[in-house]
Amino acid sequence: MTSTPARHPTTTPDRGASRRSVPPSHLDPEIATRLKRSADGLLPAIAQQYDTGEVLMLGWMDDEALHRTLTTGRCTYWSRSRQEYWVKGDTSGHFQHVKSVALDCDADTVLVKVDQVGAACHTGARTCFDADVLLKDGADSGPSTPHQ
Repeated sequence: MTSTPARHPTTTPDRGASRRSVPPSHLDPEIATRLKRSADGLLPAIAQQYDTGEVLMLGWMDDEALHRTLTTGRCTYWSRSRQEYWVKGDTSGHFQHVKSVALDCDADTVLVKVDQVGAACHTGARTCFDADVLLKDGADSGPSTPHQ
């Protein structure tokens, strides 16, 4: 994945030429220059319960959402469907209080360790990964192929 400029693109990949107006980001330029964003200027952000390691959800952040997350202590995401910022818990009451934020080794994914209040998933489940388990605890699922 290649690094994209610190500025956000004005188009989004879904539905062709839909436009979004993105305010200038207040993210520290030293951090912004390191980020490797998707074509639409976003980074996947994994929310993880800080004390148990439980993976709660995946959201998307642009530079401004990351800045807000780093400076407010509450997770802010970019909603791809609504084309707006949202702070986890503002409408649901299920807050994510930020404990730490880290970039992966490629600087293309953010890991946000949080103290989750209530459900993390919009369905009301504790995590977004509870409902559709494809393989449980390494159980035998039939023939396998070696990893290449």
